[in-house]
Amino acid sequence: MASKTFVNTEEFKVKPGKRISLKNFKTIIKNKKFDKKIGQEILQKGVAEMSVMQDKLYAEGKHSVLIVLQAMDAAGKDGTVNHLMTGLNPSGVKVHSFKSPSSVELTHDYFWRHYVALPARGDIGIFNRSHYENVLITKVHPEFILNEKLPEIKTVKDINKNFWEERYNQIKHFEKNIAENGTLILKFFLHISKDEQKRRFIERIDNPKKNWKFSIADLKERAFWDDYQNAYSDALSNTSTHFAPWFVIPADDKLLARIIICSIIDKEFEKLKLDYPKVSSATKDALLKAKETLMKEK
Repeated sequence: MASKTFVNTEEFKVKPGKRISLKNFKTIIKNKKFDKKIGQEILQKGVAEMSVMQDKLYAEGKHSVLIVLQAMDAAGKDGTVNHLMTGLNPSGVKVHSFKSPSSVELTHDYFWRHYVALPARGDIGIFNRSHYENVLITKVHPEFILNEKLPEIKTVKDINKNFWEERYNQIKHFEKNIAENGTLILKFFLHISKDEQKRRFIERIDNPKKNWKFSIADLKERAFWDDYQNAYSDALSNTSTHFAPWFVIPADDKLLARIIICSIIDKEFEKLKLDYPKVSSATKDALLKAKETLMKEK
């Protein structure tokens, strides 16, 4: 039974034009209708469906897919990427994890490093963090904007409400452009609770194999939890569109989060109506003759 059978994907979508608050979204679904074993089977079948779609995507060569993952620290972005990749052809998937911009990247507009990383037609691109960092971490820490050396921004006081509205519009224009040129854009916010983040942080500290995952910087950013929740609420409210929707994924349960994401990807893939290219009758005749030649070989 396919993964989408268990999930109403629309309930996780941020409706375009609707003002939201993350306080109104669940971080966990407690009444799920399957145990861990069945959940793993559902996920495997969902990934298998995605693999078939990827094959058609490459064969047709007219569309590309961009998957954007955003979340608070320890919400499971890396694990989600790993599970999505298990059933896909790695040659057709490129994962980009965007860190703080380099000095060279800061000499360009903030889309530059993301634009050059967009997937080609027939490919899938995954942005583990993305251009949205420019309305998230920079909104919590507006002093970072000064590093961009924008002509109209002299001090932090110049970064006002109009600045952020303009930046949201820039993001929508950027996404509309690539969507109109054949890219399916799917944006996922992995919504983790503060208590669950605390539990995962402690696990990373207690488990020597996971020590490398924890950074003191993560703890410092946790102090800005409410500011980040507000920044995400603003970003999702202002940039969820029909051509590039946001989905808020309850992420306290990692397996369920991955099932939901896989279900949404499968469903959105179907809207592309992908199929293998049909060959002409002349090509078909040539194929049959080639088969005859091969069959005659000793």
